[in-house]
Amino acid sequence: MLLITGGSGYLGGELRRRAPGAVGTAHAGAGDVRLDVRDAAAVERVMRSVRPDAVIHTAYARRGEGAWETNVTGARNVALAAAAMDARLVHLSTDVVFAGDAGRPYVEADPPRPVTDYGRAKAEAEAAVRLAHPGAAIARTSLIYGGPSPSPHERAVLAAIEDASGMAFFTDEIRCPVHVSDLADALLELAVLRYAGPLHVAGCDAVSRHEFARLVAAAGGRDPDLVRGARSADLPELRPLDCRLGCTRAGALLSTRLRGVREVLQGPSRSTTQPPSALV
Repeated sequence: MLLITGGSGYLGGELRRRAPGAVGTAHAGAGDVRLDVRDAAAVERVMRSVRPDAVIHTAYARRGEGAWETNVTGARNVALAAAAMDARLVHLSTDVVFAGDAGRPYVEADPPRPVTDYGRAKAEAEAAVRLAHPGAAIARTSLIYGGPSPSPHERAVLAAIEDASGMAFFTDEIRCPVHVSDLADALLELAVLRYAGPLHVAGCDAVSRHEFARLVAAAGGRDPDLVRGARSADLPELRPLDCRLGCTRAGALLSTRLRGVREVLQGPSRSTTQPPSALV
């Protein structure tokens, strides 16, 4: 049995579609089980009820009140409960645990050095997971897009064009966008593999947020020249600029091919791949 935390979210929903026998939790929204991962006793009850063979932990909060507790305390609670059940754990993390100043793709051995509140929370969550469940896989990923409905990143691009809101996209922030179906398939593979520690799971193209926005616009039938660019380095707050993830290890370990965003959005076919066999 597979348990997916954050099953009502963008990635969690894709995982549930590709592993239809899985149980998905939700803090708010549609889900099989209501769960606030900040509540350790509630997490334990769900684990005892579902008795999963594997857990994919996608529940998180990007910002706002309770974000630190959701990201850090929640990750610790899930890891402790999964370890107590002897369940496989795949914990989802992010490229912004890095400072973005290495000048090269980050590899798994690079130590986290976050510069944003969200990055600090996710780095602390990684440390909590490693301590509570040493056998867990920690999948670091990048911007997620694609799927049956537009991702938040895609919606922001289309809204900026259609509403003429003046929103600009950074030309100096480099990321490795990953299609949601590729990421979901990779996580489902990890759920049945014996791999522990960090693994970089992202698309093979490194693009700026501005180039990504132009690709999204063109794929959606909009004029990419309407997408405005800006430099995040000109902002007063520090942001991670070059968060490329080196995914050589994932390429050798997984059968899922992590396609580049140019191939997906500029290619002749945008159909998703079929899901691999997974725990259900």
